[in-house]
Amino acid sequence: MANEKSVTALGAGVVRTDRTLMDGRTIRYYDTHGQTRTAIDQRDPEVPPKIGEMRLDALTQEWVVVAAHRQGRIFLPPKELNPLAASRPGFLTEIPETEYEVVVFDNRSPSLTKPEGAFSLPDLLELDSPAIPAAGKCEVVCYTSDYDASFKDLSHRQIRTVVEAWRDRVRELSTLPYIAHIAPFENRGEEVGVTLSHPHGQIYAYPFIPPRTEKMLTSAEEYFKRTGRVLLDDIVAREIKDQVRIVVQNADWVAYVPYASRYPFEIHVAPKQSVADLAELTDTQCDTFPEIAKEVLQRLDSVFEMKMAYIAAWHQAPVRVGRDVARLHWQITSVRRAPGKLKYLAGSESAFGAFMMDLTPEQSAQQLRDVRI
Repeated sequence: MANEKSVTALGAGVVRTDRTLMDGRTIRYYDTHGQTRTAIDQRDPEVPPKIGEMRLDALTQEWVVVAAHRQGRIFLPPKELNPLAASRPGFLTEIPETEYEVVVFDNRSPSLTKPEGAFSLPDLLELDSPAIPAAGKCEVVCYTSDYDASFKDLSHRQIRTVVEAWRDRVRELSTLPYIAHIAPFENRGEEVGVTLSHPHGQIYAYPFIPPRTEKMLTSAEEYFKRTGRVLLDDIVAREIKDQVRIVVQNADWVAYVPYASRYPFEIHVAPKQSVADLAELTDTQCDTFPEIAKEVLQRLDSVFEMKMAYIAAWHQAPVRVGRDVARLHWQITSVRRAPGKLKYLAGSESAFGAFMMDLTPEQSAQQLRDVRI
């Protein structure tokens, strides 16, 4: 099984090579220099964890994923034991090759897993709705083999390769019948719960539309019914007109602090010509994304001259609904409000979902614009 291999040419000169790991998971190498990927996973085979379950919270009509097998996953190992490094003599990792550009592989301890047989959500959600298999996919996206780098440190070429990997995964995952929504994201910093310090992101492909996505979709649909226009298009137009909350922009993208931001530093990055998801981005939009991504994250790190913990998440249209009104944007949020001070999600935020802000969005945008990078 570990000898299986397939090669696919993608956009921007990126070539994807698939290999199979010791437990049957797939690892995908995204390369731009004509590399040949032949390394075989030499680790002893493992039995993959069993699929978790989804339970319905009847009070909110929201699904909760229960994946108890994740309790034993690796937690903040030292650099020399980094499982996302390239393999080396005497230390075999998740990546069998001795070097790599960008890789995506199936998570070893997934919250969501490919179901056995057909899968569908119950038609009727009630108090006594039984638990169902936690169907879906969880993938790890390693941005670089450089342990000490961050996304902002990558070259334009490296970020462009990551973008191509994201697009490729969205296209492929969208074909799976049990996937309803695809969410690429990155956690950086222990303050936001990172468990591995190596620069990487994740992709969660859910069998349901997550609550925040559902809420944004409902708002977009209602706005379209009232106005005949796309909500995010009008938001972006307002921000460009007002200027006061814009952090930076280029020909194809604009980065702004939202009018009603929930965090001390929250930045939305949206294409000026809107699309439904990452797969719909044009080659030009993909080519100009790296420069604005680097600048936004450099400015964030420069506000207090320290690495800022953040969550960077791609919001996009669900796979099969709302694609005419839901629009792609990249949301970056940081809980740091000052050196040594964090914005905790306390009673109002955690218990009731009502956010309280100590900093105006306009002040936040000004701070981000004023830094020297």
